[in-house]
Amino acid sequence: MAQKPSIPKGTRDFSPIEMARRNYIFDTIRKAFKLYGYQQIETPSMENLSTLMGKYGEEGDKLLFKILNSGDFMRSVKEEDLGSRNLPHLTNQMCEKGLRYDLTVPFARFVVQHRNELQFPFRRFQIQPVWRADRPQKGRYREFYQCDADVVGSDSLTNEIELLSLVDSVFTTFGISTVIKINNRKILSGIAEVIGAADKIVDITVAIDKIDKIGLEAVKDELRSKGINEDSLSLLEPVLLLNGNTSEKLAKLSEILKDSEIGMKGVEELRELMEGCEDLEFNNDVEIDVSLARGLNYYTGTIIEVKAKDVEIGSITGGGRYDNLTGVFGVEGLSGVGISFGADRIYDVLNHLNLYPESLNSSVNVMFVNFGKKEASRALKIMSQLRKEGVSCELYSDSVKMKKQLGYADAKMIPYVAIIGENELEDGSITLKDMTTGEQSKLDVKGVIEKVKN
Repeated sequence: MAQKPSIPKGTRDFSPIEMARRNYIFDTIRKAFKLYGYQQIETPSMENLSTLMGKYGEEGDKLLFKILNSGDFMRSVKEEDLGSRNLPHLTNQMCEKGLRYDLTVPFARFVVQHRNELQFPFRRFQIQPVWRADRPQKGRYREFYQCDADVVGSDSLTNEIELLSLVDSVFTTFGISTVIKINNRKILSGIAEVIGAADKIVDITVAIDKIDKIGLEAVKDELRSKGINEDSLSLLEPVLLLNGNTSEKLAKLSEILKDSEIGMKGVEELRELMEGCEDLEFNNDVEIDVSLARGLNYYTGTIIEVKAKDVEIGSITGGGRYDNLTGVFGVEGLSGVGISFGADRIYDVLNHLNLYPESLNSSVNVMFVNFGKKEASRALKIMSQLRKEGVSCELYSDSVKMKKQLGYADAKMIPYVAIIGENELEDGSITLKDMTTGEQSKLDVKGVIEKVKN
């Protein structure tokens, strides 16, 4: 017996109705990107590993899918290397390319490679899949889509305010109630400085970014394992437990970071950002979260994360400012800021809350019943006219019992069925059946178009 086919863990198939829902997500986000002045680009699914490695931190590098070199990928490997099982070294010898981990690093590479063709500030959006060799679980996939918008070539915090406004607009359209969490990497650097652990900033940010998942005590244990002493931990704890409204949090941070120049700069940037959001009167909540770090080494300023209030699924949008990402590709001084919508998690949230428009349930407006060759021929001519007017339609393929054809239309949630029998052939009319109400109307082609469109 042949083995039953399957797909890799962490990947999914999508049926027609699921694709209709996903395209609704992509179309909604794409429309918002265009409204805010972003231009679309695409980059290859695979990048040179030299482009990807070292940009996501040690943990991120481990999650990169590497692609074996074509042909004899073992040709450069020495016997002693195989015996030593030095995996990083072996990977470098066997793999030159990898699947992209996100869209931001490939975008930085794109900017550097095409900088003489671009007008700065450059506002781009990109909607493409990414891959991560992560452990699959609810809301976490190995292949998923990101929908990114970035501005590069400007230091202005207006860009962050605009991106947050875009986020608020998109989730308002979806009907998802969210909390938009904001922090600043400069504040995290300032905290590391004032607790006497400035050299441990990466360890601190990686650890505290997990606080929602593993809790405060587990974070402290991880930091102890990285060499953070008890005095530093005692100074860090009240910062991570910071509460109150926006003004109270900013005041407490100003007091805690008063002796840190970089920390105070982060507080002022956060203050300007929060004031900008308040002026625009968002529909979704915006709050300061000092534990927010996002764990990616390239963030240097604002950090953004969005969570759905009514579904436990992790962040559904994230991003931030990266002042020196293009520097690793040889171009200094290009500051950027961006956000990434997690389309697959948004899809799961919309499914859980059943927030899709009813119109997505059907891809076809009208199905024509098939009574035979003459009737089908007439239906095909009429369908050609309907399609020119933007009305989607299909003819049932075979001349079978009416009950079976109506059952097909009902199963596909087609709202209208068009009937052309002997009487309709004689008088040139079309009987249009509303599948929701059961009402039938005798119409001409123009009448069908008007009724279906309205």
